[in-house]
Amino acid sequence: MAGLIKRGDIWHLRMRVPKRYLAVAGRKEIHRSLATDSERRARELLPDVKAKLLAELDEMTVIKERPDDASAYRAAQKIAQARGFAYRPISDLMDAPLDEILDRVEAAGADPATQTAKALLGAVDEPALALSGLVDEVERLAAHDNRFKSDNQMRLWRNPRKRAVANLTAALGGKDISVSVIDHAAALKHKAWWQKKIAAENLSMQSANKDFANMAGMLRRYYESIAQPNPPEPYRRVSLKDRHKVEARKLEIPVDWITEKWFAPGAFEATNAEARDILLISIETGCRQSEIHDLPASAIILDHPVPHLRLAFEEGEDRREIKNSASVRLVPLVGVALAAAKRHPNGFPRYRGKSNYSGTMNKYLRSNDLMPSAKHTIGGVRHTWESRILDATKRMDVSGEMMGHSVKVIRGRPVYGDAMDLAERQELAQRVMLPVPDHFA
Repeated sequence: MAGLIKRGDIWHLRMRVPKRYLAVAGRKEIHRSLATDSERRARELLPDVKAKLLAELDEMTVIKERPDDASAYRAAQKIAQARGFAYRPISDLMDAPLDEILDRVEAAGADPATQTAKALLGAVDEPALALSGLVDEVERLAAHDNRFKSDNQMRLWRNPRKRAVANLTAALGGKDISVSVIDHAAALKHKAWWQKKIAAENLSMQSANKDFANMAGMLRRYYESIAQPNPPEPYRRVSLKDRHKVEARKLEIPVDWITEKWFAPGAFEATNAEARDILLISIETGCRQSEIHDLPASAIILDHPVPHLRLAFEEGEDRREIKNSASVRLVPLVGVALAAAKRHPNGFPRYRGKSNYSGTMNKYLRSNDLMPSAKHTIGGVRHTWESRILDATKRMDVSGEMMGHSVKVIRGRPVYGDAMDLAERQELAQRVMLPVPDHFA
C-alpha cells in the first residue's frame, strides 16, 4: 500500500514494504521523493514510482538470492539504470570522477550492504560463464528467435556452435576457460589452429570462417544479455581468405535433361514416391527442398481456385522456420508440381523434419546415371526454374519475388506498391510450365 507524505515543501511516496521484500529492503516502510511540491502532480507520479520501486525490490531479491547467477548481474544493471546511472564494476569506479562516486553513494543510502548499494557501487560481479556452457546459455537467450525451429532445425542450429566451442577449446590446449577472458589473442590461436588443420587435411576455409562467425555471434549475444559496457569483440577481423579462390556457382539442371531423362518412364521406379514427388514439385516451383518436404498438411492448399503451397513460419506441433521473412510466400502449383501435390495432400512424413532428403536423392540420381555431371546436385533445379522465369520476364526483381528473395535488396531501394498476388504468380508459372508426361499426370 502506498500513499503520499509531505516533507517540507516536497511530496514523497510512502509505501509499506510487502512481507516478501522485508529481507532485502531491511525496513518496513520506504519513502521516495517525488521531486514536486504540487500535490496534483505527485498523485499523477505515484503509480509509476510505486511500480518502479516494486520492480527494484524484485531485482534486489534476485541479487540477494542468486548472487553468483547471470541474472544477478542483469538485476544490478537494471537497478543502476532505474536510479539514473550506468552500471560500472567497482574496479572502473576507482577511476571515476569524485562527483560521480559521491552521487552514487548518496543515491545508495546509508547502508552500504543493501542490494541497491551493491548495484550502484559496482559490487555485483560479472557472471563467470565457462566456455563449455556458452552454447546452452546462448540457446536460452535465443529461445524467442528460435521459437519456430523444429527439433531438426534446432539440431542444425546447435551443432555448428558446439563444434566452434570444441575447436576453440582444442586451440587453447583443452582448457575450459571463462568466457570473460576470451580475447583477441584467443581468437588468433583459434585461427592458427584452423590454418594448421586446413594445411594438413586440405580442408575448405569456409568451415573455419563459420567457426569464427559462430563464436563472434555467441559472444555478442551473451554480452548483450548482461548489458556489458563496451563489450569486447575478440573475433573482429578474424577470418581466412584465399585470394585465388574462384566463387563457385551451383550448376543448373538443363531443361532438356529434365524432360528427356527425369520425365522418362521408369526414371524413378527404384526410389520411393515421396522422394520423386518432392523433386517434381521443386521443378515447377523453384522451392528449396526443405520448404517442400517440411510442409505440414495445412500448408498444401488444393481446394482453392489457385492450388498452392503456403510457405510461412509455423508454430506448435508442426513448427518450422523458413529461411527469412522474404521467403514467406504463396507458391502456385502447376504442371508436374500440381500432380505431385495431389498425390501427397498431407505432405511428406518420410522426410518431414529430417535432413536426409537431399543426400538420398542426389545419391539415387548419380547411381542411376540421371545427373548431368558429378558437380551437379538437385539444388540446381531451383536455379533452373529461376532462369526460366527470368527468360520469360527479363526482370530480376520479378524472378526474385517468385523465388522468395528480397525485392528490396535486388532493387537496392525501398519497395513500393502491391506484391504479386497469387493469380499473377500462377499465370507466370504457367507461362514457363513444362509439358506433363502422362505417367506423372
